[in-house]
Amino acid sequence: MPGLTIRHPMIAIDALTLSPQWLGGNGFVSQLFNAMSMSFPVGEGFFIASVQAALPRLDDPELAETVRRFIGQEANHSRLHLALNRRLSQVGLRNLVEPLARWRIRHSEGLAMTSKLAITMAYEHFTATFGDFILCHPEWLDGTEPAMRDLWMWHCVEEMEHRSVAYDVYRALGGGVMRRLVWFWYVSLLFLVDSSLQTLLNLRGCGLLWKTASWRQAARFLLGRGGLVWAVLPAWLDYLRPGYHPSQRGEDALATQWLAGKDSLFIQ
Repeated sequence: MPGLTIRHPMIAIDALTLSPQWLGGNGFVSQLFNAMSMSFPVGEGFFIASVQAALPRLDDPELAETVRRFIGQEANHSRLHLALNRRLSQVGLRNLVEPLARWRIRHSEGLAMTSKLAITMAYEHFTATFGDFILCHPEWLDGTEPAMRDLWMWHCVEEMEHRSVAYDVYRALGGGVMRRLVWFWYVSLLFLVDSSLQTLLNLRGCGLLWKTASWRQAARFLLGRGGLVWAVLPAWLDYLRPGYHPSQRGEDALATQWLAGKDSLFIQ
């Protein structure tokens, strides 16, 4: 974790074609990925603010430096996904989840610092679980434009790299198990509702909602052999353990393996 690297990828977002089925002809998974991208900038802004507020209270200089690097990584994620989201709006997709999230954030301003960190680390658990899933199953990105594949693989790698940061800050500030679990239940519900609503809206916007193929694709991606649900469920249950730590889950070697030979992707 202390070795977090702030990378600046060179990805030509404006050159992406962004067809409704850009992910290897799979409309459902394309629109699910689009839905996640639509939620990232506002969410990452909240995560950055949550850990940044905790910085003055951290006694461990190594953890404080890791937090700064976490902020740098998340800022780059937000920047590129903002660019992608602008392109998605240009092809006619409406972002519903962002204004909803901004409304919730405005109404969370009075929460305790540890509660904001608990929300952050719950979301980070889901993004790290998804990142690990894609790193373990990169075939889901087969047939995708190289720039889009690089965007998602890079993001997944860094979600895995910094999956423990918010958790460690929370514990350093004395956050307890009960607060962590209460906010995890809350975030689990929001994550499910937001991602489902935005995916359905995207499918409707590009004319794929009532296509039988879309729902076959959904069943295969979510519930098929090695599907996303079977990856998320054990990770979700694991988070409920009192002694759980994010470093206990995930294939770090896969992140290292993907980064090998990718120097040309990043501005030095």
